[in-house]
Amino acid sequence: MACDTQPKLDSTRMAPRGESARIKRMHLPSRASVIGMTVRAADTSLHLNGGGDGLIDTTHFDTVRFPPPEWAQTIMARASADGSLAYTPYRGHPSVLKDLSQSVSRFLGVTIGSANLALTPGTQGGLFTTLSALVDEGDLVLLPDPEYLFAERMLAFLGARVERIPVYYESDTPTLDLDLIEALMRQKPRLILFSHPHNPTGAVYGQDMIARLAALARKHNCLVLVDELYSRLVYDQTPFHHLVAKDGMLEHCITLLGPSKTESMSGYRVGVVVGPADVMDGVEQTLAITSLRAPAYAQHLLSQWLVSDGAFLEQRVRDLDALRKTTTSRLREVPGLTVFPQQGTAYLFPDVSALGSTDVEVAGRLRREAGVIVSPGYQFGPRGVGHFRVCYARDEAQWDAALDRMVACLNRLADKGARAS
Repeated sequence: MACDTQPKLDSTRMAPRGESARIKRMHLPSRASVIGMTVRAADTSLHLNGGGDGLIDTTHFDTVRFPPPEWAQTIMARASADGSLAYTPYRGHPSVLKDLSQSVSRFLGVTIGSANLALTPGTQGGLFTTLSALVDEGDLVLLPDPEYLFAERMLAFLGARVERIPVYYESDTPTLDLDLIEALMRQKPRLILFSHPHNPTGAVYGQDMIARLAALARKHNCLVLVDELYSRLVYDQTPFHHLVAKDGMLEHCITLLGPSKTESMSGYRVGVVVGPADVMDGVEQTLAITSLRAPAYAQHLLSQWLVSDGAFLEQRVRDLDALRKTTTSRLREVPGLTVFPQQGTAYLFPDVSALGSTDVEVAGRLRREAGVIVSPGYQFGPRGVGHFRVCYARDEAQWDAALDRMVACLNRLADKGARAS
């Protein structure tokens, strides 16, 4: 009699085999009390997989209309032709770190050495490797609300305890709720994390807020991680204040930088972490177990980045500013929709809560009826619900046509909401 040696499937195991408890935490089930489902379920229903599916995808920049600087392909081709450059120390190629220490020092206004730098697979990789190096299960992290969508998911993956800090961006002086941050300092948070300029709203914080935040960090010996990916993309000559440049902050501040947005180098996957030497030691170790190193050939792009590109940057900001104004004007044609354009990034964060539809429904309708993918506000935190984020870094002619479709779709929703009320 033949013996059946095939393993039996465990019918009691209901969860997908690829979803550990850490993965399930990233679904953010607590958001279901606000939007009626987990964040993961909402993302899946809207087909938000990062691919675009051939539609106009405003979750990222259009790198056809806004290509990288001309020198990028030349440097990449030269580096990739030299096989000896394929392997580097985990933190990055020594010559690149040396060059970068000089250019980053000039940019940030504080002396940075190679020991204060690590190169990562994009700024996204920089965020994850840094958080992985710093945050333990149960650690308290202060996170703005709203804030960059993947920050909360990474913290959930790591098991952090998150307290959300309101962002007030509707006035001429956007700010975090610093009084709440000060009150929470009694709980000895492991980290304060925020983006500047703010993602998703584009807000640029003033000198007083940055100075007070620095004072709180120094007083309570708290680390602050600031994502400054968009710090070169600022309009109307608005002053930008780097947190790390404040007195005493080199030992308390970790800064994320990179060329992926302003310079459209997302496809090259290189980012920069700037921070205290002991923090960089931890980042090096998490780099080693995740990606080993940033893409080795692409690292050499950073020797040229931040160098002699004033004309390129001025033109890029000028073009995006025109798109910012056009997009704001068009979206304001929709009754009930409010939008507060800010001084940084290439994003707007319209409030559509008055239209009578959820941000999940609005994003779904824009996808189906306008052929445009937006980032629904629930992704960015509880205070983001009822909004969507749109990136206006698009080809002008295509974007004008897309805005026609978007405004028509949103007007239909506004009419429906008005009839229902």
